[in-house]
Amino acid sequence: MTSIRPGGHEGPERSPAGSDQLFALQRRERLMDQLRLHGAVRVRDLARDLSVSELTIRRDIAALAERSLLTRVHGGATLPSALEQEPVRRRRLATPAFTIGMVVPSLDFYWPHIVSGVRNAAAAHGVNIQLRGSSYDQLEDRRQIVRLTESGQVQGLLLAPNLEGPGMHEMIDWIGKLPVPVIFVERKTPEWTPTPHQLEWVRSDHATGMEMAVRHLHTLGHHNIGLVLSKGSPTSAHLAEGWRRACAELGLCADFLIRESVALDVPGHRRIIGDILDSCRRSRTTALIVHSDPDALSVVQYLTEQGIRVPDDMALVSYDDEVAHLADPAITAVRPPKALVGRTAVEMMLARLLEGSRRPAQRALILPELMIRSSSLPTAPYPLPAPTTRRHQQL
Repeated sequence: MTSIRPGGHEGPERSPAGSDQLFALQRRERLMDQLRLHGAVRVRDLARDLSVSELTIRRDIAALAERSLLTRVHGGATLPSALEQEPVRRRRLATPAFTIGMVVPSLDFYWPHIVSGVRNAAAAHGVNIQLRGSSYDQLEDRRQIVRLTESGQVQGLLLAPNLEGPGMHEMIDWIGKLPVPVIFVERKTPEWTPTPHQLEWVRSDHATGMEMAVRHLHTLGHHNIGLVLSKGSPTSAHLAEGWRRACAELGLCADFLIRESVALDVPGHRRIIGDILDSCRRSRTTALIVHSDPDALSVVQYLTEQGIRVPDDMALVSYDDEVAHLADPAITAVRPPKALVGRTAVEMMLARLLEGSRRPAQRALILPELMIRSSSLPTAPYPLPAPTTRRHQQL
């Protein structure tokens, strides 16, 4: 029996139920195609692309999950992993919702971007986050860590403790014996630690980030480059390592390394910057790398006040890229991958919780980016102009 379909075409008669089944099959084939292509899909995106409701897509995902063709996650689906190859009757049980504790040394400047990466990754995987702020103090770190572990609510910890000074090894040993797995964030343990298992970490590759800055300036013709490191930052040691490595490979002098904080809120910052510029004149330094953005911003403002042109008289690169783009001129900066570090930490912890002791320990370095702006654009470097009497009075 035939019927006339819309548009005047003849074809086999189909019941509405059969039509619904066909449409569902087509949707699910499209869904699986996207899943194989991208590895993950989002309910919202599929609903928009297929012109159906999000509820319809969720039902499709649930039906495919029952057949073990995909894994349901918060807001979408992923391809199933080898970890899920277990009897169907067990797979139908609800996946436990993990809660991960996180302790960071600060809740401003550098760390909000990392926390944002952690929260976004946690939401994507249906993981809960309990965040606690600390300070750059080991006793406070311990206090916050103990509060999380004693609550009995967290199955893992993301930590950024103070690992500076003589108490480092004791702190690492204590953390290694905690009752839940730990992943360090923007911290690095020694290559070997006497703990029951080698501690895992993920951090920005600051040493290579510094090398990017040095090589960038060297490519522009600068052969006398200076480095100003912010006092008391855990990042400084990695930056100094990259500085020495880059200078050695390029045949540059690595002696111009100053450890001073010169941000606008530092008492005497103008005098310190003046002394740094005097050293630049004596050594014919034509470019400075400054850690971090507040310090670089302070240097740019001081140079402008003194009539020293950036980049004509002094090229500048900042390390951090929090507010470097707001300076005048905009400052070239190395941007650590903060959000990606946070996301990777969550993914590493989730893998550890799912796989347990079967999973080998992992340590990840993630490369920063170099954001090139006006403060270092190609220009012929010139020696700094001799200071005038007026400039000396302002110092």
